Amino acid sequence: MRAAVLTAYNSPLRIHELRDPSYGSGEVLIRVEASAVNPLDTKIRRGEGAHAKMAPPAVLGIDMAGVVEAVGADVHQFRAGDEVFGMTGGIGGVPGSLAELVAVDPQLIAHKPAALSMEEAAALPLGFITSWEGLIDRAGVNPGQQVLIHGGAGGVGFLAVQLALARGARVFATGGNPASLEAIRKAGATAIDYTDHTVDQYVGEYTGGEGFDIVVDNVGGATLDASFTAVKRYTGHVVSALGWGAHSLAPLSFRGATYSGVFTLLPLLTGGGRDHHGHILAQASALADSGQLMPRLHSAAFPLGEVNDAYTLVETGTSTGKVIVLPNL
Repeated sequence: MRAAVLTAYNSPLRIHELRDPSYGSGEVLIRVEASAVNPLDTKIRRGEGAHAKMAPPAVLGIDMAGVVEAVGADVHQFRAGDEVFGMTGGIGGVPGSLAELVAVDPQLIAHKPAALSMEEAAALPLGFITSWEGLIDRAGVNPGQQVLIHGGAGGVGFLAVQLALARGARVFATGGNPASLEAIRKAGATAIDYTDHTVDQYVGEYTGGEGFDIVVDNVGGATLDASFTAVKRYTGHVVSALGWGAHSLAPLSFRGATYSGVFTLLPLLTGGGRDHHGHILAQASALADSGQLMPRLHSAAFPLGEVNDAYTLVETGTSTGKVIVLPNL
């Protein structure tokens, strides 16, 4: 099979012919139809994603959608011909989805939403799982709550907006340019331009100075610090997938609010909790098929031979949505 291989950090991926993967009794062999490029993928290529534990030579690619080619003897929930999607490799030393074929743990996949294309389905796993773990598992979002999502037009934030809306929340999201603000509005949330509104201004305008019930940070750094001052007193909850730096908890503590971190890679790195990822993806399928979930895609997908162009697009932040690579083209 063909695959895009990381041969050295901070160098272009190389297209190599590799042996087709073998699959064990508890695995599924999938022909990859679409692989999404996440910012984490580009960090791994540059050698900056040490927490992802991928060393050259390696096949990258975290998210995928494809068709089941074969199943191991102990796999009963999938069969050959099923269309599936999931976050299945590209970290923890597990070969990723920038290949024509992958052997995966069936706990990490779900049946693809019938309403979505392969490209659209591949754009969901990492972003939706991160959103679900933050909004549902950690913050327990409820109908009527006011939810602020930072980076609401991004790969994670755009899905978080839709998930919060599907749960009946009143959703607000930040963006920094006309295109992102328009995407947020089209998703059904109130758009906040963080470039011309201070935290105090938008907290005052939209919550009467009380603060938001839930604040979801998909940016980190100063944005996480701002989240600590935007959350509601006593009952507010801040969730972040990028809480890795040094932050003062004083603003959060002075509001009597709480914080949770989300580390979506844990089941792939540790082996524990993988079935929960499959459960979350099944929920994504249900939402997509009911018309409540749709990713933003870049205007065109890339064949495998142009994978480095796809990575450059993500690294430069010039894409118009999730960038997709088609390994079988």
